[in-house]
Amino acid sequence: MSRLDQLKTLLERTPTDPFLTYGIALEHKKLNETTEAIQWLDRTIGLDVNYCYAYYQKGQILETTGDTDAARSAYLAGIKSAQAAGDAHAQGELQGALDMLP
Repeated sequence: MSRLDQLKTLLERTPTDPFLTYGIALEHKKLNETTEAIQWLDRTIGLDVNYCYAYYQKGQILETTGDTDAARSAYLAGIKSAQAAGDAHAQGELQGALDMLP
């Protein structure tokens, strides 16, 4: 059973666990399944608006697709989320990614 299948099996037991949806998103990212990865990251954010690294990963994926404006929006939303959560480390990483955009 693949890691993706294992995570989906666990998700059946706890469907509102953002850690699992985030993990599923990362597995899709590894498989270069960008649409699915973004959908799972959006689901993660829907479950926990302050899951800061979901915004970071979403921005990274959007950058690889060439959608700089959407990546910028993801990073800005993540910065706002990190500020609300008091997560200075995540805020710094998101700001760094934002600053690297053209």
